[in-house]
Amino acid sequence: MRKTKSILVAALTAALLWSCSTPTNIAYFQDMADQQVLDNPNVTPIRLKPMDQVSIIVNTREAMITAMFNKPYYSNRIGETQSLTSSAGTNYTLSANNISGYTLDAEGNIDFPVIGKINLAGKTREEAEEHIKNMIIASKQTKEAVVTVEFMNLGFSVLGEVTRPGRYKIDRDRFTIFDALGLAGDLTIDGQRENVTLVRHNGQNDEVYKLNLLDASQIYSSPAFYVQQGDMIYVTPNDKRMRESTVNGNTLRSSSTWISMASLAASLIALMSRYRLKL
Repeated sequence: MRKTKSILVAALTAALLWSCSTPTNIAYFQDMADQQVLDNPNVTPIRLKPMDQVSIIVNTREAMITAMFNKPYYSNRIGETQSLTSSAGTNYTLSANNISGYTLDAEGNIDFPVIGKINLAGKTREEAEEHIKNMIIASKQTKEAVVTVEFMNLGFSVLGEVTRPGRYKIDRDRFTIFDALGLAGDLTIDGQRENVTLVRHNGQNDEVYKLNLLDASQIYSSPAFYVQQGDMIYVTPNDKRMRESTVNGNTLRSSSTWISMASLAASLIALMSRYRLKL
């Protein structure tokens, strides 16, 4: 009887210790040493694609010339204002943060005031600014201009085991996978850090990248380290999370199962003890 009781206690203790052991696949950058320098050969700023939307604001020394190159209607935002006159002689207010929106067509062109068609496909934000500025100066309307281009609808999606799944906006030229996951509230405890998938539409094809957040060297060298517009990021749930999604999630690796087994074993031991006392 004592031998049976000892075996049961030892087995249950080992099982509980195993089920409650500290996981080793939670902390990021497990291969990174102190003050280590990582090379990133894939520095890829956002490049404009067809159907992207951008805001373009032109400023010159002359209000009349400035008005010619800016649309006479704007989406209001909080900011300082200045009074301008449109090419038709109509007064309007331009905020420093107002948006004059353009959508690139299927060929990557926009229809810009005075100049007409301008192709922006494949250009970074800074390259687009320089290109538009050069075309404005080439039009001989002014000898100098300041052009500001900002992203409008560029975004990405995050799905799976993150705190806040959804679609988020890209708000800078270089936007990393950690910026993206940070906006989504980071991975939940049930997300597989070593199994993050990024799907990128590239022309007629979709490119699939697998990322291991535990491995800093792999992350920094991946073409998916910098997120691009339209990317979809999926965080795979771990085994525990997938089991919990079943009708009966109790398995040999779930803590609830071992608690139930421990309770059952304790009851059996108590019954066996009582039976022995009666004998």
